[in-house]
Amino acid sequence: MAQSAVDTTTLCLFDVDGTLTAARQSITPDMDEFLQRLKKKVRVGVVGGSDFDKIREQLGSDVVEKVDYVFAENGLVAYKEGRLLSVQSIRAHLGEELLQDFINFCLNYMSKIKLPKKRGTFIEFRNGMLNVCPVGRSCSQEERMEFFEFDQKEHIREKFVAALQKEFRGRGLVFSIGELAPVLGSV
Repeated sequence: MAQSAVDTTTLCLFDVDGTLTAARQSITPDMDEFLQRLKKKVRVGVVGGSDFDKIREQLGSDVVEKVDYVFAENGLVAYKEGRLLSVQSIRAHLGEELLQDFINFCLNYMSKIKLPKKRGTFIEFRNGMLNVCPVGRSCSQEERMEFFEFDQKEHIREKFVAALQKEFRGRGLVFSIGELAPVLGSV
């Protein structure tokens, strides 16, 4: 029996964190197998807020061969059929002065917050946003969960976003609270 051709008019897009994987975790063998079976029928793509390297950590170093499209950093870095297609940059859009004002404000604000624990990499620069994490991006999953529970009581990220909105009102930035730990700053 002949195998049917791939339907190239249909694209199934999947979010990485919270859909294909648990937040910041690796894909399970079952989910990986599902994507490979689906790719035999339709085009398959993945999209995530993380940078390309983090998506590779979660979905495998060969992710660009496993799926037809990879959209990292909420689509600002795009791969099609294994080749880099496009890159957009917040740096080019906002300019260095505003970026430094934002980074300096965040570092100053976070230096005054007392948390159960703090780790490294408090600001991660991405092409389309700055991921600001009061507990630190290099925290363990356990520390991330501890911060999340603490934040539920103390509203650390909510207060941080309010301070950012006040400080940068009218300057073209949007702030949101990400899963478990980050505060996100984008255009």
